[in-house]
Amino acid sequence: MKIAIPDLISNSYFPAIAAVELGFFKEEGLDMELEAIFPVDHTLEVLRDGGIDFVGGSAHSVPFAYPNWKGAKLIGALAQNMYWFLILRSDLGAKRGEIEKIKGLNIGAAPLVELGLKRLLVESGIDIERDNVTIGPVPGAFLGENKNFGVAAAANGMGAEVAVTSGAGTLVIDARRGDGPPGATNYTMSSLITSQKLIDEQPDAVAAAVRALVKTQEALKADISLATTVGQKWFPELEASLIAQVVQRDLPYLDASISREFVDGMVQFQMNMGLIDAPVAYEDVVATQFAPLWNA
Repeated sequence: MKIAIPDLISNSYFPAIAAVELGFFKEEGLDMELEAIFPVDHTLEVLRDGGIDFVGGSAHSVPFAYPNWKGAKLIGALAQNMYWFLILRSDLGAKRGEIEKIKGLNIGAAPLVELGLKRLLVESGIDIERDNVTIGPVPGAFLGENKNFGVAAAANGMGAEVAVTSGAGTLVIDARRGDGPPGATNYTMSSLITSQKLIDEQPDAVAAAVRALVKTQEALKADISLATTVGQKWFPELEASLIAQVVQRDLPYLDASISREFVDGMVQFQMNMGLIDAPVAYEDVVATQFAPLWNA
C-alpha cells in the first residue's frame, strides 16, 4: 500500500512519516510505502484516481478532489488544530500577534494553504485588496531532496523553526496554539485520509492504518528521540537536528480523535471559502466506525 504527504521536510505530517519509518504500519500488517506528492490538491487527486491508498494532508482540502465530501473521509487526526504559521522578516520588527504588520507585504503560501491565511486575515479585520496584501507561491520553491514548499515559505513548523532560529524571521501567528481570531484553530487539521472505496472494500486495512497512527503518536510521546531517528533518515542534516524540538512542542496535539466541534468549524470555513456549497454532516466527513480506535 502507499501513503502520500504533500510536505515532507516538516512536522506537519510527521506521524505519517514516523509510522512508516518506525515500523508501526508493518506491525499492523501493512506493507506501506511513503511518497511525497506536492501540492495537497494533487495528492488528493492521486488518491481519487487510485494511485495511492492514504493521504496525510490538510482536512479542509478533501473537497478539491472529492466535491462536497463525496468519496473520501477522515479516519484520524495526525495532530490537532490548524498547523500553519505566519512568519515575517525579522527586519520588519513585528511581534507575536501583530497580524496588522502584514499590510503591504508579499506572502508565500502553498495552494489551498493560502485559504486559511486569507480567512484569518478577513476575520482579523484586514482587507487583502485595501491593505495591499499579496499571497502566492514562493519563487523557486519546489519539492525535492533538500527543500520543499513549507520550508521555503517558512509556513510549516520546520520552516518556521529554521527561520526563527536563524534570525531571518519572526513568529507572528501560530494558529495551532490559538493565535488569530476565535475559531481559526478549526479551519483545518493534519489528517489521515482515505477513499470510501477502500473503507468499503478493505475496512481491516483501514483499521490497521488507524491503529498504526495511534501507536506512532504514543511512541513519540514516550520517547521524543524517535523523532530524531526518523528525521535522520528522511531530512537534510539541519532539519534532522531540529525535528525533535519541533515535534516535542507538538506532543500535546498528537491525538487521533476528530471532534464534532472541529468538523463544524472546518465545514463553516469551507463554505466561507467556496470549497463546498452546503453544510456537510459529521458522519459524511469522518469514518466514524474507526473512532473507537482513536483512544484504544
